[in-house]
Amino acid sequence: MWGIIATWRMAKEGLDVAVAGLQENGSAGDAVETAIKYVEDFPFYKSVGYGGLPNEEMEVELDAAYMDGTTFDVGAIAAIKDFANPISIARSLSLFKVNNMLVGVGAEKYAHRMGFERKNMLTDRAKIHYRNRVKETQEMEISPYSGHDTVGMVSLDCQGNIVAGTSTSGLFMKKAGRVGDSPIIGSGLYADSHVGAATATGLGEDLMKGVVSYEVVRLMKQGMHPQQACERVTFDLDRELIARRGKAGDISIVAINKDGEWGAAANIDTFSFSVATESQPVTVYTTKRVGDSMVHEKASQAWLDDYLTDRMKPLEEK
Repeated sequence: MWGIIATWRMAKEGLDVAVAGLQENGSAGDAVETAIKYVEDFPFYKSVGYGGLPNEEMEVELDAAYMDGTTFDVGAIAAIKDFANPISIARSLSLFKVNNMLVGVGAEKYAHRMGFERKNMLTDRAKIHYRNRVKETQEMEISPYSGHDTVGMVSLDCQGNIVAGTSTSGLFMKKAGRVGDSPIIGSGLYADSHVGAATATGLGEDLMKGVVSYEVVRLMKQGMHPQQACERVTFDLDRELIARRGKAGDISIVAINKDGEWGAAANIDTFSFSVATESQPVTVYTTKRVGDSMVHEKASQAWLDDYLTDRMKPLEEK
């Protein structure tokens, strides 16, 4: 039995590649790393890896994390610049007993010493996004922070191992050095091979307030189906934040359990996710909240094509 689920439609092509390995008894760790690297390397997905959205100083700072649910090995990097494939750097850190989370210059020194690829991650396309947002902020009162879609994945392999991984360029036009939930174990991701795993995307500052990925796994450990667990954590945190603070940021969570069952929930209208299991080919769903439950709908081929076309269309400075 195997399965893999990821945030957003942008994960689909990565899952297409990763599934081949899982079908041949490959490891969940390799599946997660392979699929996330595919997203990181695609320059038109502007919230992850190469071509990621820059901070307010027009620098691309990347965050990533990796957790092995069998050994509880974890690795994470944050605010790293000028290195490709942060998920691979994070995974390498999970092999050590200590020094599992490195940030900024320290993470860059480690990556250089270990021979990871140096690369200017700021693309001309990302520069146009940045300059356009500056104008929009000044002229249209649009928040500079709009745009923060983490790719998060969790996978189960035929040996019963469960792994979670994340990668993101973080909040668009964030303060230099800002770190959200994505590389934080328990918030951005959590895995326990005896139970299942979860990963989240959205506004990191709010996701961390609910330690959402750990909470979903905790509820699954108590016997709750992944779908119910995702809904409970998402909607409870949404209500709690509104009650205490007047509003809630974006919250979206996906999860899978040790039996290959999966779930997804969000408090936004535009969330999509990608999933594949032994009995289901790679499928992209859009989902929306109806009351206190989610309604998933298989994305049409036209929707899938439009998604990619929209992200790859030529950009002009405003």
